[in-house]
Amino acid sequence: MNMRKISVFCGSVLAWGVVVVSGFTSCDDSMSFTTDRGALLSFSTDMVRFDTVISTVGSSTRQLMVYNRNADGLRIASVRLKQAYATPFRVNVDGSYLEPESGARAYDFEVRTGDSIRVFAEVTMPENGQDAPVALNDTLIFALESGVEQHVILTAVGQDAYMWRGKGIEADTLLEAGRPIVVYDSLSVREGVTLSMAAGVQLYFHDGANLWVHGRIVAEGTVDRPVVFRGDRTDRMFDYLPYDNTPSRWGGIRLKATSTDNRLNHVDIHSASYGIACDSSSTDVMKLTLENSVIHNVGGEGLGLYHCRASVGNTQISNTLGHCVAVVGGWAEFVHCTLAQFYPWDAARGDALYLANKWLALDYPLQHAHFLNCLVTGYADDVVTGNLEDENKDVDYYFGNCVLRTVEAEDDAVRFVGVVYEKKGEEGTGQEQFRLFDTDNYLYDFRLKDISVARGKGLTEWAARYPTDRYGIDRLTEPTPDAGCYEFVPEE
Repeated sequence: MNMRKISVFCGSVLAWGVVVVSGFTSCDDSMSFTTDRGALLSFSTDMVRFDTVISTVGSSTRQLMVYNRNADGLRIASVRLKQAYATPFRVNVDGSYLEPESGARAYDFEVRTGDSIRVFAEVTMPENGQDAPVALNDTLIFALESGVEQHVILTAVGQDAYMWRGKGIEADTLLEAGRPIVVYDSLSVREGVTLSMAAGVQLYFHDGANLWVHGRIVAEGTVDRPVVFRGDRTDRMFDYLPYDNTPSRWGGIRLKATSTDNRLNHVDIHSASYGIACDSSSTDVMKLTLENSVIHNVGGEGLGLYHCRASVGNTQISNTLGHCVAVVGGWAEFVHCTLAQFYPWDAARGDALYLANKWLALDYPLQHAHFLNCLVTGYADDVVTGNLEDENKDVDYYFGNCVLRTVEAEDDAVRFVGVVYEKKGEEGTGQEQFRLFDTDNYLYDFRLKDISVARGKGLTEWAARYPTDRYGIDRLTEPTPDAGCYEFVPEE
């Protein structure tokens, strides 16, 4: 039997593959191998898991380490996949591919004491004909020379999806919940056309794909079934880090100059290169109404409003490389919003809020920028900045009953009313006021803790416009509401 030896080669291997054997180095051919049934392989894991993968689209590669921690070497007679010809998994054992056409098995390996071998696994899930995800398993079987068999489970979940490539919406269209839609080469909504999305619709965008809106989009999600805009990577960058928790997995949503009356309610936009960018248009017509929504973890601006009209309520915009919100001229109103700038991937992050009346040497009058019962915070000492030239001319901004991490406006009691100024290091400010702030695994929950300085800082009059918070919690049962898009509730 021609056994492959998995061990350190005696000698030196040059970059171009030439082997030079040192005259004073010799290999130990006396290594003993045991057939003791108690001598077993050790594995880095007993189950190789793949996250939900899109059917017919290959997964990323997962790795399994196989160790020999015994005093003697072990011979592996064969490694095989139990499902053999029918397996959706692809496995390479130390350079030997388990060919499904040949029964998905390989033979004859040696693992000397203290050595290891690498196993690489991938999967392409078949279409299952269902809207719901379907799980498939297989077993990787290591048959030792001793007759003992050891098993490692391979498991994956397949999700059927509709594939849209270079698609344009040319007539009024309603998308119903069901399978996700994977968008390649961007999605365009024609001028004069409305794309409507019902609760539970999920749009997965491929790398670089955008949603270009020349017409109009309307999304009506719910608390439990939001409309989701995300990247199409459903696997993991590392064991602890899904690609979906990383930024710039896809482009973003751009509302072109011709686009007006866009309405987004209970939408989740995350892991994009930017969130929503609103091109300049008439401020006489509402361009965007954004409510009960989240824009999170993007590699550019979260929400960019460029000389247009927008209304934003009960919405969280957080962790962006650019500004969480940029208002450049125009008319904008924010009620019960949480703007949280804790972008973890780059210290050169933007601000939580940026206001300006000029852009690229062009004047854009800031007609109305009002922030009511909002929480604006972040890492920096000052996360509310701007470029406001000649503030007495064509500039109208106002902060009412907000919590702001910025320099206190001591001489401006007209534009800053009922404002609480966060100061770095004080209890209940910054990241300390939120339920979950896991920078190791990039997990965040911006609901308030009991110590939050935002508790009870809102004004009931403005809370009446949004009597429940983003999760449907009643704001009007307390004497005064909390600032931001979340009303405090004790953790269970």
